[in-house]
Amino acid sequence: MKQGEHMNEITQKYQHLTELLRSYRRLAVAFSGGTDSAFLLAAAQDALGKDLLALTAESAQFPQRECESAARLCESRNIRLICFPAPSLQSDAFCANPPERCYICKKALFSQMKQFAVENGFSVLADGTNADDPADYRPGLQALSELGVVSPLLEVGLTKTEIRQLSRSMGLPTWDQPSAACLASRIPYGERITAEKLRMIGEAEQYLAALGCGQLRVRMHSTLARIEVLPEYLPQILAHRQQISEALKSLGFTYVTLDLDGYRTGSLNETLKNITSAESQ
Repeated sequence: MKQGEHMNEITQKYQHLTELLRSYRRLAVAFSGGTDSAFLLAAAQDALGKDLLALTAESAQFPQRECESAARLCESRNIRLICFPAPSLQSDAFCANPPERCYICKKALFSQMKQFAVENGFSVLADGTNADDPADYRPGLQALSELGVVSPLLEVGLTKTEIRQLSRSMGLPTWDQPSAACLASRIPYGERITAEKLRMIGEAEQYLAALGCGQLRVRMHSTLARIEVLPEYLPQILAHRQQISEALKSLGFTYVTLDLDGYRTGSLNETLKNITSAESQ
């Protein structure tokens, strides 16, 4: 597809999105501060004006930089924001970290969000799921469907790359923000989730981001930190090898390793494929 044709397709998707958002009349948006939900919130404001509410959950499982980004964006655009503590870490089922962890979390979190939305006069709750998301293992999408949460970006077929392009054209500071995701996704299934582990992971990733590493993950295997970065950041990591090792050990990690396969979305889901393969033999 030629560039002009692609831009025309993106424009048509955005027009479809605007029409869809207007059909909701009043909308509450689950707002994490990330690229997708920031774009959805800005598009919803353009479509609905003041008939809009942002809802942000605060917890050790969410990167602090995204929570701060959420507050700044709402303040700069004069959007009403309600922040509340996420219920996940109070759930033993969630902390046990089964493969359906995301479903457990989303069901509890979005049930609470929907209650806040309805109490404030917003019957429709939307999230920032995009057209690329269903390709990965995401049991949380089932919870959203069961609760009647709408996913406008997914419905109009907007991909992550297209959302970044549109965000940039709209002047959103989140257009090139690295994908963050819930910090619990850094802990292998079956290893218990604790606030302390989430703190270690969050601070380790924040430290590496400050070194300019861009898109990254610190996966936590017991007390071992497995660093995933894009290939172009490998020299940066190796140049600061000793410094990074000392910093992460000071956070509580015993070992610090670098994954030669680099960053990839949902790398811990690879264990699920291994389990499924073994069970089928």
